[in-house]
Amino acid sequence: MYAARRFNVQNLDSESDEKRFSVKVTCGGQPLKDLDCDRVSAVEEQVMYWRKASHIHSWFVDNVQCGKDDCAAYRVSEYKLRELFSVCQKVIEASKLVDGTVYAGRIPSLGDSKPVGLRAPGRVIEDPTVAKRLLPTREGFFFGSTEYDEGYLDDVKDTHDWAARMLSDLDTATVANSIVYSSSW
Repeated sequence: MYAARRFNVQNLDSESDEKRFSVKVTCGGQPLKDLDCDRVSAVEEQVMYWRKASHIHSWFVDNVQCGKDDCAAYRVSEYKLRELFSVCQKVIEASKLVDGTVYAGRIPSLGDSKPVGLRAPGRVIEDPTVAKRLLPTREGFFFGSTEYDEGYLDDVKDTHDWAARMLSDLDTATVANSIVYSSSW
């Protein structure tokens, strides 16, 4: 799961030299032979990466991707980015961590087709009501734990901080850019 910023670097004939972009792509110090840099219209920078953050992925599917979970790239509007920032803020403010036990993986059981879930001491959200309502976890082969624990909250905090940086960058951008979210399984 990742987010990227796409910068529009297409040069228009009517632009002055001060506003024209120059793109150079090299591999091993040599220009890439099959790429006409004068025809590059956008540059993409990966700005966030999540691993097994089912609650964050679910939010994007439900709020940006119109319910489609198809691994395509979707543009995240400034409005939706502000909404995600706000949701994360509310979850953080409502989530107090306390000692508990957390999911620690699975091991195959002997003679049984179901694996055995392992538990370990850890930190859990004392009352996950707000988290479950605003950023619910989602089961799935690629996601791992669906618990409301310290790992869940770390993903929310990282997403909150990332959204704050992106919103700040949008406010001060000198080049038109957009945010794109995508997942790949």
